[in-house]
Amino acid sequence: MTRPDPSDPSQIEGKLLIAMPGMGDPRFDRSVIFMCAHSADGALGLIVNKPMPELSFANLLKQLEIDVPLVSRDVQVHFGGPVEGGRGFVLHSGDFVSDASTLQVSKDFGMTATLDVMEALAADGAPRDALLALGYAGWGPGQLEAEILQNGWLTCDATRALVFEEGNETKWTAALATLGVDALMLSADAGRA
Repeated sequence: MTRPDPSDPSQIEGKLLIAMPGMGDPRFDRSVIFMCAHSADGALGLIVNKPMPELSFANLLKQLEIDVPLVSRDVQVHFGGPVEGGRGFVLHSGDFVSDASTLQVSKDFGMTATLDVMEALAADGAPRDALLALGYAGWGPGQLEAEILQNGWLTCDATRALVFEEGNETKWTAALATLGVDALMLSADAGRA
């Protein structure tokens, strides 16, 4: 298994970070994070496997005063991370682009943080796949790179199936499995050879 160069944004953006055991921060325990942006200025990602069952998409639309007579799809609301917990972000398939606000992470994934994506979702339009996150995971300059080098995170490719179709309770082990890693064999103790 080759370790990506954490200082190279092209090797982290659009990938998944997989929290290693012994992370130290309980908010990231067994987290899988989709990396939306990474540069010398820092990094931003969305946790994709921690649902917030107390919040429904329909109630969120009501709070945002988006009037839809009948919401035909249910988009699961997730804890996206500890930064700006009251702000919503939609990680979605590449078939939706809002000219003003979509961060096109790759041809398969985009991230939009404006009401137009919520309106499109409520109207059962594009995007085909979506995950709504409240808050995000953020790192300052060099912070994520240091955590990766200290064995805090593994990285793997993000696929539509893993991000949008895999069950939240199995995303972490499924992400590890893409690397050939068995979760039962991981240790919270890091070492160097």
